[in-house]
Amino acid sequence: MFDRIARRYDFLNHMLSANRDVKWRRQLADLLPDGENLRVLDLATGTGDQLLSLYDCQRVADGVGIDMADRMLDIGRKKISDRGLSDKLQLRTGDAQQIEENDHAFDAVTISFGIRNMSDVREALAEMFRVLKPGGRALILEFSLPSNTLMRRLYLLYLRHILPRLGRAISGEDGAYRYLNQTIESFPYGDEFCRLMRETGFTNVADNKLTLGVASIYQGDRP
Repeated sequence: MFDRIARRYDFLNHMLSANRDVKWRRQLADLLPDGENLRVLDLATGTGDQLLSLYDCQRVADGVGIDMADRMLDIGRKKISDRGLSDKLQLRTGDAQQIEENDHAFDAVTISFGIRNMSDVREALAEMFRVLKPGGRALILEFSLPSNTLMRRLYLLYLRHILPRLGRAISGEDGAYRYLNQTIESFPYGDEFCRLMRETGFTNVADNKLTLGVASIYQGDRP
């Protein structure tokens, strides 16, 4: 499905979020662990926007992005090449639940709007924990549901009825955005997701809420 909508994916993300996704990705980069010359891994990297945002913080020396959608990766590779960063950032086909990287290989592991699509969230978290260096940090940007009752109702109205129609009209893919509200509503967000991170072994776990709670950046450190 992601391969089929690859050509319109970036435009849809920016339009359907009113360009908030760009700011959210920058806010995630601001939460990288202390230090310079960091090595980062971005899971479900898609067209590479989060990986590029991480590099733009000027504390990342090199990074790897993995995704299972090859057409998305092709678009990301062109972005990276156009910026002359092919020697710094690499995109590879890969599964976030079976990361083909050594233990303790990265200072930070990130995933943006991808964790809720994993068939086994616990397995994905365990893999993130495994490849992090001691003192490394996991950063997870994902949709959530606002706690305010009125805001939640308006948000669900948008997710259930407006966003799928817009997504279908622009992408030409009937199911591409129809499933979105189902995955958001069933995802273990907030305190429940923080609990999953702690059970995986992460410490200093925090839920950084964004834009009235429609999204969150979860962070956790490997001791």
